[in-house]
Amino acid sequence: MNKIAIGQAGGPTAVINATLAGFIESVKDKFEVTFVEDGYEGLVEEKFRSGDSSMLNWVLDNQDLPGACLRSGRYPFNEEAIEKSVQNLNKHNIDTLVFIGGNGTMEALYKVKQEAERQGVELKVLGMPKTVDNDLGATDHAPGFASAAKYIAQTTKDMSRDLYSMKNFEQVRVLETMGRNAGWLAAASGAFKEYDEEGPHFIAIPEKPIDKKLMINSVQEALVSYGYALIVVSEGVQWKKGEQAKLEQVNGRSILGGISNEIGEFVKQELNVTTRAELLGMNQRSSSSCKSQVDANEAYQVGYTGGQWLQQDYDGYMVSIERKPSVCYTMELKPVKLEDVIAEEERLMPPAFIESHQAYYQWLTPLLGGDSPSYPPVKQRRVELSEY
Repeated sequence: MNKIAIGQAGGPTAVINATLAGFIESVKDKFEVTFVEDGYEGLVEEKFRSGDSSMLNWVLDNQDLPGACLRSGRYPFNEEAIEKSVQNLNKHNIDTLVFIGGNGTMEALYKVKQEAERQGVELKVLGMPKTVDNDLGATDHAPGFASAAKYIAQTTKDMSRDLYSMKNFEQVRVLETMGRNAGWLAAASGAFKEYDEEGPHFIAIPEKPIDKKLMINSVQEALVSYGYALIVVSEGVQWKKGEQAKLEQVNGRSILGGISNEIGEFVKQELNVTTRAELLGMNQRSSSSCKSQVDANEAYQVGYTGGQWLQQDYDGYMVSIERKPSVCYTMELKPVKLEDVIAEEERLMPPAFIESHQAYYQWLTPLLGGDSPSYPPVKQRRVELSEY
């Protein structure tokens, strides 16, 4: 019987546990399962948990919960750590390694495979996609993204009503979303917009430096027409190429967050209005109340199919989602070699979606679950009372 080790890596999502549950349902009666806690750090530190019936049931109980139930985290997975990981896997007679994650996870998994070959250790590997940023290559989209996009679209719509209520006190609000190098999430902020008066009135994404003149003109037009303006920006957006807000470094990784403050201050100085910056934070990836059922279902299918492929001796692949050409949204899962995933690097928004948000929303809407909110107009039409 094959002995499989599975872990979760990188930032968690609202549906990452659904992928894990789908995988376990697929393999629990056929393979011996070992769980890796704390992501790739767990491989190095031997944080292995036996997949006994109690542990298996506990993992399945977490299927609908946000966060990574095995814990994920980030870890500097250098050559020494990779070498140690292979030694630990061999020590525990594990011949198959599966990880759920994004770009860094897939690259690390491929390196583990290469190191195993160098050491003469037989090791199969399989990757299953996850990311809220939707920047993973070789797949139409990744589980976790749609739920985060839905949260942002709903939050932006609701923030518009809140700001309308308070426009005599504050006139401009800047919402900052996740998105280090790709603007999929920030651009999703307008997916539920029904009326011109609703935000967002300006969106800034990392693929294009901020056009200050365009931003000020857009905000000014909204202020004149509606009395308030809502701006949405990705955390990695740049004033100009190479110039973005950065905070501290953690394990060699820049922790972004704060560009909304800079933009808010800039607008305040330019237009002499009251501004407020709002960092949406980790609720984007952990909100279960805005989870897309399509996202949850696909996450489970990715895990279950990955388990099926292991039974067919697939090795060195990632489970990819392929959108099928159809009037109604349909998809199928296909295997993509890990080296092909790595070769595509970060998946940015294509020019067609950047130039036409409506084209993007048409692509995005089926993933959000089909339950988009509909509100009455922002303002009730004024009816003058006649004199008696």
